[in-house]
Amino acid sequence: MAHDTTIQTAGHDEHHHESPVVFGFWVYLMTDCIIFGTLFATFAVLRNQFNGGPNGHQLFEIGGLALETALLLISSITYGFGMIAAHKNEINKVIVWLGITFLLGLGFVGLEVKEFIGLIHEGAGPDRSAFLSAFFTLVSTHGLHVSFGLLWILTLMVQLAGTKTIPERMMSKLTCLSLFWHFLDIVWICVFTYVYLASMI
Repeated sequence: MAHDTTIQTAGHDEHHHESPVVFGFWVYLMTDCIIFGTLFATFAVLRNQFNGGPNGHQLFEIGGLALETALLLISSITYGFGMIAAHKNEINKVIVWLGITFLLGLGFVGLEVKEFIGLIHEGAGPDRSAFLSAFFTLVSTHGLHVSFGLLWILTLMVQLAGTKTIPERMMSKLTCLSLFWHFLDIVWICVFTYVYLASMI
């Protein structure tokens, strides 16, 4: 009986210890909201400052943007499947879904880098106008967050590879990454709508 009580107490302590991790990550996401909110506000002020250079209607192409958006949105769905598998303790499926999510996210970053290179090659780099400076700063900040998320996914895949069960600590890591990844989706929808579509009208 004493042994069972010890196990229950340890499990309770572990759960109690892990809860602040997710809560703390929520706090981090709130600070990220402030960062992106500031960048969106800056873009709103500078969006019509072209300095005689090209505007969004001349630069942006809906086809590539639609593909980028599709890749990122689908990656959130595949990550969701990974979380479902994690709750069932199906580690192999978790790794597969994380791998698919990684490839989709990598495709998104690749298309974004290709877009940046193309714009700079056309003479529409961040130093061309205030509009482009605000655009590059906002979109590249989101892209850097996605790149960090990709490294995080790889790290968790490596950690999961040698395990037979998913401990509470790993579930907390997967949950935090889930919050982060879905948050980036929401930010991208705002970028796609306000930065790209609104600039093309």
